Amino acid sequence: MRDYQKLDVWKKAHLFTLQVYKEILPIVPSGEKVALTQQIRRATYSIPLNIVEGSGKNTDKDFTSYLDNALGSAKEVEYAFFLIRDLNYINENLYAMVNKSINEIKAMLIAFIKFLRGGGKG
Repeated sequence: MRDYQKLDVWKKAHLFTLQVYKEILPIVPSGEKVALTQQIRRATYSIPLNIVEGSGKNTDKDFTSYLDNALGSAKEVEYAFFLIRDLNYINENLYAMVNKSINEIKAMLIAFIKFLRGGGKG
């Protein structure tokens, strides 16, 4: 078992989730509040939640499975923001900031998954 709060990837995913809740979701048009906003919300908090759940597993293999899920959620978030940018719900600068964060999270997850699959004790 790992202390997820000590994992840099969890910290970054948590801060990203807060950013999405505080800076992005409030500016999405009200017509999208139900469908798209809920999907973005779920996918975003799924990233740190999967890291937390996986950290409670006893084996690296089990943990890696949850990290794979977190990576899938990160890819979902990546597309959702691509979509809301193309729909002009957010400006290019905000999109660039969000895209940079999600790409960093994806890179951290990929590196951690590779480390664990290589037999490390992360």
